[in-house]
Amino acid sequence: MTKHFILVAGNIGSGKTSLTERIGAKLGWRTAFESVSDNPYLAEFYADMRQWSFHLQVFFLGHRALQHQQLAACPESAIADRSIYEDAYIFARALHHLGNLNERDYQSYRRVFELVMAGLPRPDLLLYLRAPVDVLVDRIHKRGRGMESSITAEYLSLLDSFYDDWIQTFDICPVLTIQTDNLDFVKEPRHLDIITQRIHDKLSGKETVVFPKESNGS
Repeated sequence: MTKHFILVAGNIGSGKTSLTERIGAKLGWRTAFESVSDNPYLAEFYADMRQWSFHLQVFFLGHRALQHQQLAACPESAIADRSIYEDAYIFARALHHLGNLNERDYQSYRRVFELVMAGLPRPDLLLYLRAPVDVLVDRIHKRGRGMESSITAEYLSLLDSFYDDWIQTFDICPVLTIQTDNLDFVKEPRHLDIITQRIHDKLSGKETVVFPKESNGS
């Protein structure tokens, strides 16, 4: 069987982790997720973002680059929750925009990011999950994670605008965009089947359209 390497991208609450878990289980693929429990900077970052933003971004860069290399090199197909590209083009940019990452540190980080990215193998597909901000807010509130309690609709809207900027110029690999607000791939097996088929079609060169927002799963 052909080995595939897929990255799942999208705003907070778009369904990345749930979909990564289920695609991995359904297809027997290796899965990888963000480093949270063993992240040595998260607590300090949430206590003082200006002091610890640079440290956090450098940690994520190293963690995600290693994860990317390992998944690309492993013999089995793999799917990862969040891409290394989002660290720079979405989250570091947002920290800089909000004044939590100063210009000197931001430019230093971006130079290192560009060097790291240049040496990484290309994934086979970027799976980009989208949902309206009000849906993201509702999902975040329902899952009730303490570290996400301060996330506002304004912040999610800012990230959404950065995602739009980034995805318009992203050309490292093919992109499959999926609108997730009308999909429930956790409770509806047929929705997961539809997404799985879209992935297979895209990897084989058959899929050329954005997943329709109006789809009822039929």
